[in-house]
Amino acid sequence: MMSSSSSGEDVATFDLTGSFETYGLNEGVGPVNKVEMSKEEMLEHFKLMYTMRRMEITCDNEYKARNIRGFCHLYDGQEAVATGINAAFEKEDSWITSYRCHCISLIRGGTISKVLGELFGLTSGSTLGKGGSMHFYNKSHNFFGGQGIVGAQVPVGAGLAFANKYNAKPGEKMNVAIACYGDGAANQGQIWEAANMASLWKLPMIFCIENNQYGMGTSIDRHSSHSDYYKMGNHIPGVRIDGMNVLAVKEGMRFIKDWCASGNGPMYVEMMTYRYHGHSMSDPGTTYRNREEIAFTRSTRDPLEFVKKCLIDAKFVEPQEIKAMEKVIRKEVQLAVVEAKKGSRPNPETDLLKHVYAADTSTFPGNQEYPPFIRMPDFAKSFTAPKN
Repeated sequence: MMSSSSSGEDVATFDLTGSFETYGLNEGVGPVNKVEMSKEEMLEHFKLMYTMRRMEITCDNEYKARNIRGFCHLYDGQEAVATGINAAFEKEDSWITSYRCHCISLIRGGTISKVLGELFGLTSGSTLGKGGSMHFYNKSHNFFGGQGIVGAQVPVGAGLAFANKYNAKPGEKMNVAIACYGDGAANQGQIWEAANMASLWKLPMIFCIENNQYGMGTSIDRHSSHSDYYKMGNHIPGVRIDGMNVLAVKEGMRFIKDWCASGNGPMYVEMMTYRYHGHSMSDPGTTYRNREEIAFTRSTRDPLEFVKKCLIDAKFVEPQEIKAMEKVIRKEVQLAVVEAKKGSRPNPETDLLKHVYAADTSTFPGNQEYPPFIRMPDFAKSFTAPKN
């Protein structure tokens, strides 16, 4: 994997041959097969990915302890995808994703304690305990969710791309928008409609399929007649990327972002990845695949083990240094759980209608957040009211 290194400068060059397949691009156009990485960059990627892994494992434990309720879709196994995209993007680029969104929220302005607080349904959460697992959001960091409806984030992503093109300064590259969705959503009609508009108007839009091999509990060969998802855009070009290799994701997305931002229109991207957990916490993940398959992927393609190997092969760190970093991160996650649990439940009497209507609106006099026609609950008749 590593082709050369310079330990004096703490820089190494890594070979990415075999990490990319392209569609609809001229010969010689596409991501490069070598990437130069500094020790600092590699360590940053490892720490972030390991934090994601520990956070999601913690979510698993807290769900089983019934501290997290409702839907909960975990991202462990797919960490390289979000980390690589984030490394190639700028804060001004727009990002929307599916309900498997905890880790994207973390890297787009979140903290471990805020992510966990939201999952606990507490006011310490990212959206004050009102959104839960599927509805994280951070407009100041151009992260627009967290979408609870399968595939529904993609047309919104096209709208974000339209806004980025509309707001771009003449002669400058545009900010891009990316909508991430799973292979199970890839054949939805709303995605074809969004792709048509994005192509027609040459929007800086990235259609990113995180192909984790299963649409809920159905394998790709059983739910899609066309499983080369990066070719689904017809005349829209596409790139398939090894989504377990954070360096490939970073370099691939660097090329794709530049292509779309330069006015060439949208692009399809297929990330070949894998989820270790079931579709959600209600899915054991072993009825439609066996444990040997999961164990084999962990032992041969794990994205974290890949980064560790790169760090050691480049002589950036020794194995014991990695173990020390892992220990520190595990402690940080444990402390974040404690911090998150300090929050309280949202108060239905004072918090229920907050953030539904804008406080700064001319529609109602006095910038009133609660319009006069909203009928509040009759708590005296509620089943939670004290019984005489």
